[in-house]
Amino acid sequence: MLSVKGVSKRFGTASDGVTAVDDVSFDIRPGEFVSVIGPSGCGKSTLFNIIAGLQAATSGQVIVEGTAVRGPHAAVGTVFQEESCFPWRTVVDNVAFPLELSGMGKAERHERARHFIDLVGLRGFERRMPSELSGGMRQRVCIARTLAGQPRLLLMDEPFAALDEQTRLLLGDKVLQIQQQLRQTTLLITHSITEAVQLSDRVLVMTYRPGRFKRLVPIELPRPRTADAVTSPEFGAAVASLWADLREEASRGMQDAGG
Repeated sequence: MLSVKGVSKRFGTASDGVTAVDDVSFDIRPGEFVSVIGPSGCGKSTLFNIIAGLQAATSGQVIVEGTAVRGPHAAVGTVFQEESCFPWRTVVDNVAFPLELSGMGKAERHERARHFIDLVGLRGFERRMPSELSGGMRQRVCIARTLAGQPRLLLMDEPFAALDEQTRLLLGDKVLQIQQQLRQTTLLITHSITEAVQLSDRVLVMTYRPGRFKRLVPIELPRPRTADAVTSPEFGAAVASLWADLREEASRGMQDAGG
């Protein structure tokens, strides 16, 4: 589904610049859920933007379904950290927006939008305005809007970062249910080790800047998974293993920042 091949990104000039991402390569299989974690400043969001076609790599290549990415790709849907509901549109009209852009008739697009509203657990809120919803509910609207376009690859850049831990875990449950139902191929950028273990089939660990591939860790927890899994010894062991990988990189980041 996705191949990232030797991707690097440098900002600035050769003599006065910074390498954010350096020679990163990995693949994601259809239906797989992969998370990318790393210390602050390791280039996670830069990598996300390159995969999404929002930013060009300095070198290397991103391939989605056999086609090189040279801009936004029809098969790729994105969800960002900042919730992006249109405040003047109801929930159903927010979710139906990409279908409206494609020229789909109102009755059909509202029917499809309601399907995805149900999927994210917001049935009964179709006519509410974003100002009437909590932050977690608004982010679910954004996820439903992206899914309504039926992307074959879903990219999410820290979509729950602004939410409290309890809401994050519960939304993680909802994302797992959706992923299981749709078999949605998903790449998640996150700074939360717990979130990565809760959701993922594999976790890509990146080094501190320049962000390089450090390790791709399989998460051997049974599916279907729920937030209840966080209390298990196996979950704790997986978190501890990833933290061991990240500790050195996080320490480098703190030293670089003068911490």
